[in-house]
Amino acid sequence: MPPISDPAVSTTALASVGTDARTVNRPILEVRSLRKTYRNGGHELTVLRDIDLTLEEGDTCAIIGPSGSGKTTLLGLCAGLDDASAGTVKIDGQPLETLDQDARAALRNRLVGFVFQNFQLIPTLTALENVLVPLELRGETGRQQDAAELLKQVGLGERLDHYPLQLSGGEQQRVALARAFIHRPKILFADEPTGNLDAETSGPIVEMLFRLNREAGTALVLVTHDPSLAAKARRVIKMGGGAIIGEEEHAR
Repeated sequence: MPPISDPAVSTTALASVGTDARTVNRPILEVRSLRKTYRNGGHELTVLRDIDLTLEEGDTCAIIGPSGSGKTTLLGLCAGLDDASAGTVKIDGQPLETLDQDARAALRNRLVGFVFQNFQLIPTLTALENVLVPLELRGETGRQQDAAELLKQVGLGERLDHYPLQLSGGEQQRVALARAFIHRPKILFADEPTGNLDAETSGPIVEMLFRLNREAGTALVLVTHDPSLAAKARRVIKMGGGAIIGEEEHAR
């Protein structure tokens, strides 16, 4: 696999999954009238109310707001990790509410990447083996060289055989980034990707995250409390009380 930064590899080739062709400005994520409520005894708690959101392929969007504003809940619904109470979420034109859990898992494995605050690496697997997990779930084998190349690109070419406990927090997040991009997802969801890192470590992680976004053409949706991280996204959506209360756009 050529490196992500190789100019000989087109953005279409990098970002495509299966045989789908990338179309400029085509929506990859569409959210309409999304609501999420929970019942607690005889009371109903509304966590999200009437969310509308569209994200184009290759775009970047940061979701900010105080704790309890619904950011992580929205991220989980957009990724199909939870069921909405009302409304619709489409990824690459596919309504998630029409899919059962197995079909959603298959769609995520084909189109979606994740980066979590707590890394979520498998402790019994090496860095290389962790990166290969999404491919193995798809039944793809023989891609060790691709995984090694990605780890090299995030600065871990000498740490392929190290286990998570042998890696620093920043190194573990780099493994998580390589894992997120190994199957060339069309959209990446990142939940507080620098939340467990110090300022010195988080800087390189942020740069890698946005570099991979640019060079692979993967749309990026991130939840963060960090204003400096949010400011790097083209769009910043502010949430409060389970609703979108503001949005700003930056120049591409």
